[in-house]
Amino acid sequence: MQPRRSERVTEQLREELAELIENEVADPRVDLVNVTRVQLSGDGKSALVLISPQAGEGREAELLRGLEHAKGFLRRELAVRLQLRYTPDLRFAIDHGPQNAERVETLLQRINKRTRKPLTVVLLCLSAGLVRGEWLRYESSAYAMGSTYTIAAYGEDRSQLSAGVEAAFNEVRRIDQMLSNYMAASELSEVNRDASDHPVLASPEFFRLAEKCQEYSRQSEGAFDWTVGPLMHVWGFFRDSGRLPGKDEIQEALKTVGYQHVHLDPAERTVRFDLEGVELDPGGIGKGYAVDRMVAVLRESGVERALVSAAGSSIYGVGTPPDEPRGWRIRIRDPKSEEVTVAEVYLKDMSLSTSGSYEKFFEAEGKRYSHLMDPRTGFSAPGMLSVSVLAPQTLDSEAWTKPVFINASEWTRAHLPEGLRAFVCEESKPCYWTPGAPGSL
Repeated sequence: MQPRRSERVTEQLREELAELIENEVADPRVDLVNVTRVQLSGDGKSALVLISPQAGEGREAELLRGLEHAKGFLRRELAVRLQLRYTPDLRFAIDHGPQNAERVETLLQRINKRTRKPLTVVLLCLSAGLVRGEWLRYESSAYAMGSTYTIAAYGEDRSQLSAGVEAAFNEVRRIDQMLSNYMAASELSEVNRDASDHPVLASPEFFRLAEKCQEYSRQSEGAFDWTVGPLMHVWGFFRDSGRLPGKDEIQEALKTVGYQHVHLDPAERTVRFDLEGVELDPGGIGKGYAVDRMVAVLRESGVERALVSAAGSSIYGVGTPPDEPRGWRIRIRDPKSEEVTVAEVYLKDMSLSTSGSYEKFFEAEGKRYSHLMDPRTGFSAPGMLSVSVLAPQTLDSEAWTKPVFINASEWTRAHLPEGLRAFVCEESKPCYWTPGAPGSL
């Protein structure tokens, strides 16, 4: 198997196994499990699945027995979902890496290696040598909503830190139950399934989020649009790394794309589509919303110093680390080279989100096509390499990376909301801040 295809297949296997184990395996022995890595054999016929049990080491043997018992079911489901030439034989083992990590930076690098996706931001200032006095550091990661979430927290009480971090992870799992487009019973799936037939009563939380998404679409003149799902399907970015569709396919998908097809009734708190085939896709805001909710839970739990990261692309700094009063020092990578730093910021009760064409793309007929689609044209946005947005809320920073990326710099200077700043990397010029350099935030 070619290296690039092997990496893509292993990531697909990891994502599907994580979703199946979390939502489809009913064995009580299999509970609260992170699928951290998958190692596929050269011929693709066997796979070592590395897992991290969140409940501790005392139940590892029982967990492995439960997974072995579920192996036949998991292989059958993988055969249907992925349609590989070979559905690999599965072997399960414990991955002790996250529990034994010495530094947050090392943990983030390990996540980077196992997801095969370059991290957008890297934490620079946090290391064991910087802990002074009574400060304790607690760090952990969990997989949910198709991404790896990482928390590094400081405090004086380890049990309080542990409880706060676990509560934050439980919160992101709850949000996954609401926003997952893989779970038939999720609120999002219910809306997508029924809203073209009749108005669907939404929960207060879902309705507030829907109102925010509609507002992002209006403010961005349609560059942000959470009905973009049909385009992601036709371009092959929904489960795979992409394909070049025909113009007729794109035009057919565009018929059901457009936030104007979504109608919200605040009095009745209902969601309705005026066209069959409309589909809401939370991919452009889900991680940001989850990070904000995790931050809220950490604060409610008494955790006042923490860094929360979703897949390295949406990140929030709670308070400051013990050694740096300016905040959590973050570097932004050069979109052309992961090793090169093009900007640094300090996050103090502030978020940073990044979208880049290097995250998911394919090349065809001499051109590069990325997953960052212009919902109005049906094609990848040209000319831009990456965009990072600083904002007080991660929901805002993640949502606004898309309009800035798609609409480009002149539009951004005129329309970026007050209190937000964007770091823009275009193909033809050096990276720059707009409206200006952020200093320490």
